[in-house]
Amino acid sequence: MINDSLLQSLHSHLAGWGLRQFTSDESYFQWQRDTLSPSEITALHQRMEGKRSRSSVDEVSFYDAAAHPNILPVLYSQRYDYYVAIGPRVADGLGEARSILDVGCGIGILTTFYARQYPDKTFVGIDRSPASIARAQEQVKALGLTNVQFECLDLDRETPPGPFEVILATHALVQAEQDSGIPSRSWKTFERAGEIQQQADFERRTGIGARLDRLCALLTAEGGMIVFEKTRQLARRVPLQRALAARGLGLIKQPELIRYRLVEEIADDGPFYVMERGESCQCHWDELPEPDEGRPFDRTKLKTGSTDPDAPLYENHCPSAQLVWTQLHEKQVFKETTSQEPDGRQVHVELGEAEEGIYLYCANTFDQRQLVIVEPARKGMLESYYKEITSLPL
Repeated sequence: MINDSLLQSLHSHLAGWGLRQFTSDESYFQWQRDTLSPSEITALHQRMEGKRSRSSVDEVSFYDAAAHPNILPVLYSQRYDYYVAIGPRVADGLGEARSILDVGCGIGILTTFYARQYPDKTFVGIDRSPASIARAQEQVKALGLTNVQFECLDLDRETPPGPFEVILATHALVQAEQDSGIPSRSWKTFERAGEIQQQADFERRTGIGARLDRLCALLTAEGGMIVFEKTRQLARRVPLQRALAARGLGLIKQPELIRYRLVEEIADDGPFYVMERGESCQCHWDELPEPDEGRPFDRTKLKTGSTDPDAPLYENHCPSAQLVWTQLHEKQVFKETTSQEPDGRQVHVELGEAEEGIYLYCANTFDQRQLVIVEPARKGMLESYYKEITSLPL
């Protein structure tokens, strides 16, 4: 539950940065066109494309440009609801800590918010974008804050002076959003083996191993971390959790799944972890799929589940599709194929018939599941779909 007082303070704080909250792309992009010149928009888009290359030079160039006074409010307003979702939760989780490090702080929007809320705590924000740090330092002076400082520092190359009682890392540790993570044992399960080499490869590819080693060395003996990364998918969540646990971090409370908006787009990131060192942590790391929103399965209502005559009897694209597939009665498999894809995933596609109807089931080792059931008269539709998906990589 978000603290209402903190939330109101955050809205006021974001307004001081010139940020606005939007609920439609149309109104947001109209404001962007009204605020920025065509050349500024073109240059920004070019830097965005460069940032997608994952080059550290291009990424720093993008964030340097984003710190420009004209561009800053427009660009960072896209993340308004992200700040609303994360800011109060982090502030609530700081507890009795007196020294806090904010990793990848950017221009310091949330770091300065925390410093304003807790004048008795000291904050250090680090980021590798010189222009972002310069802008953060300007804001510190404008706000008259004396309990926060910002340093331009690349965590992949340098270690800030410590120690700290709490380290914050929100969208800062796993900057490899396209990494597929660690596959499950097979397409039939969501469980993952505990091979040391697989985990080591993930930590090396994403850079998270070296970063966590540097950060954990800065923690006090009973210090903690608050982490929120783009690792919602189970194949990425599990190795992140294993990396945290291997470094002696335990959960103070159950991780929180958070959904927020990027204007009209919905983002599912996280989970939101609050951790500390020591053996007093009561919560356990969970490696199961999160509860999903798959359509409930009731075979007695298959023909009444939709008013659309072209809709299937049943359709589920969530992890729960696997359980429904196992519950189908008197299954007869017409065709099935299990293949190994170039990206490492094992893919299973199955076309068959059960008492409930003609079904198509797809599963892979990166936790994707799909089950579609139709009437026998529409068997041809699923046969065509089977041919299509077995001829293309999933």
